Amino acid sequence: MKLAKGVKKMDINIVSSAKDQMIEYFQNDVRRINHALKVFSFSQIISEKLDLDSQTSEIIYLSALLHDIGIKEALKKYNSSVGKYQEIEGPKIAEKILSNLDIPVEIINRVCFIIGNHHSYNKIDGIDFQILVEADFLVNIYEDDISMNSIKNIYKQIFKTFEGKKLMEMMYLNSD
Repeated sequence: MKLAKGVKKMDINIVSSAKDQMIEYFQNDVRRINHALKVFSFSQIISEKLDLDSQTSEIIYLSALLHDIGIKEALKKYNSSVGKYQEIEGPKIAEKILSNLDIPVEIINRVCFIIGNHHSYNKIDGIDFQILVEADFLVNIYEDDISMNSIKNIYKQIFKTFEGKKLMEMMYLNSD
């Protein structure tokens, strides 16, 4: 991939460090760790098919790894892991993790915005946010045993990328 002038190559070590930090934060909550790693994998699959700059890719990967980082604190404070509480608690924790990884403030701010709104689909405002939401749904549909009627509605209303739609069709909609 040819980089635009002034765009640096994505630092894989930063993404790897964020992955380590997420695992350390969740500790023995294997369900949350596995969920984050699956969303991360689907975000890679979707984004690799697009010609994205390294900064956008880094935002996608960091958002995928940390998108549910607020669950632990939401459970403590509100005794609930519903989306609105994740959105409230997640950005503060993500910012603390990312600030220790020598990441530019504009990337931290964007990742925190996505994390702070990842259940507010009307706020999707870019390909980075779109990919995270699609990857999260690809995992949640299976993990939450979502009904076929809901899957069809999610597909129509949320999915926009070609690769995300293709994955949704192959995994959930095509029943030969």
